[in-house]
Amino acid sequence: HVQLVESGGGSVQAGGSLRLSCAIPGYYVSIDCMAWFRQAPGKEREGVAAIYTGSDITYYADSVKGRFTISRDNAKNTLYLQMNSLKPEDTAMYYCAATTRWCGESSWKRVSHFDYWGQGTQVTVS
Repeated sequence: HVQLVESGGGSVQAGGSLRLSCAIPGYYVSIDCMAWFRQAPGKEREGVAAIYTGSDITYYADSVKGRFTISRDNAKNTLYLQMNSLKPEDTAMYYCAATTRWCGESSWKRVSHFDYWGQGTQVTVS
């Protein structure tokens, strides 16, 4: 069982920045794809960004392109999401996800594609 642990959420004014972190135990399985999802109250969970570790190809939802950056630190087994120019509509619970499978243009957006999840960290933009 892989337990992912997110941190870095909080409250920020519109236009501000936050950086989310996700600690991923490196000794369990070989993770090929990692992603950030978010879920606002009353809405479905949606993919925000993903990174395929084989080539470091990144994917972003249209709503966050140019504002969010996904990255990873292999030495620390940590995934990051740098969020700039935050908007009220970015308010949601943010979840880290990982899978041992490859992720592509469409698969990365599917909740069912990921096997491991964190407990979530709240981001509130006012």
